Amino acid sequence: MSKQKQAQLRKNVKPFETSDTKASIKQLINTIPPFFILWFLAYQSLSVSIWLTLGLSVIAAGFVIRTFIIFHDCTHQSFFKNKKANRIVGTITGIITHFAFEKWKRSHSIHHATSSNLDKRGTGDMWVLTIDEYLSASFWKKLGYRLYRNPIVMFGLGPVYLFLVDNRHNRKGAKRKERLNTYLINLALVLIYGLLVWTIGWQALLIIQLPILFVSGTLGIWLFYVQHQFEDSYFENESEWDYVKAAIDGSSYYKLPKVMQWITGNIGFHHVHHLSPRVPNYNLEKAHESTPPLQKATTITFAASLVSIRFRLYDEKNQTFVGFKEVKALMADKSKANLQLKNRRPSYQEK
Repeated sequence: MSKQKQAQLRKNVKPFETSDTKASIKQLINTIPPFFILWFLAYQSLSVSIWLTLGLSVIAAGFVIRTFIIFHDCTHQSFFKNKKANRIVGTITGIITHFAFEKWKRSHSIHHATSSNLDKRGTGDMWVLTIDEYLSASFWKKLGYRLYRNPIVMFGLGPVYLFLVDNRHNRKGAKRKERLNTYLINLALVLIYGLLVWTIGWQALLIIQLPILFVSGTLGIWLFYVQHQFEDSYFENESEWDYVKAAIDGSSYYKLPKVMQWITGNIGFHHVHHLSPRVPNYNLEKAHESTPPLQKATTITFAASLVSIRFRLYDEKNQTFVGFKEVKALMADKSKANLQLKNRRPSYQEK
């Protein structure tokens, strides 16, 4: 795509960047109150059936995902026109989702500015190694990477680490505003959980809240993972990296059933979001449908997305993701070649 076409593409999306206060308030109303209603019903259902409670908790987890999308828009200053309104709503939804607003705002903005850039990885994104980087890594780095990319660790232990560790601590060198926001959200969570333990007991709290956090955390990590880790995803070194190509070719259109599209706040239109983060979630589909070039982005269905679980390393040569099995053969060939070189007898001239 030429620079002229890229500029035109961004120009075509520009009209959808305007937030609509009525649409934003409507989304708050159809997202946050239902979450609290479901939470209350889950508590009331404990006297009926624990399975009913778990079912209601899973549904409530879906509304946590939807709340996170609101939080996410607020970090981009796209949910409301007013920056203060975005900060206030972002902090409140940060408490519900257990994310520190200012901290995530910073790391996520870096993610957008460096997405698919091989030379600027490491902040706000998934850990991705190329084949060459993996083959030349130490034993411990290989082990750490394999554990990180293991589905049980990533989607099972990932939410635990995210909610209890990463989101609760400030990064080294964080500015005062960022640190205070994290402390505020942590304090709010301590008070809320303390009040809940006092009023309903820790057993009831665990039965209701643990499934909500685990399911929403797992789904959240999955959505973030699958929208950048598809087979022919775009990655380039800094010298060749292009923002628009990173958005269109490095982010997928995750085509979900309408119910799941609503629950996930249209985040499946991830290519549109990366092209223009200022487009609020309720305008993403409109921008996609109104801009033909955006409809050419890689489309992934739920069934097709399951294949991405096996993707582990990025093959720079062929510009595709591969699994560890494909790399195992390369490692065997490399070891064999090194052994042959080591055991090779010197020729007469070398003597």
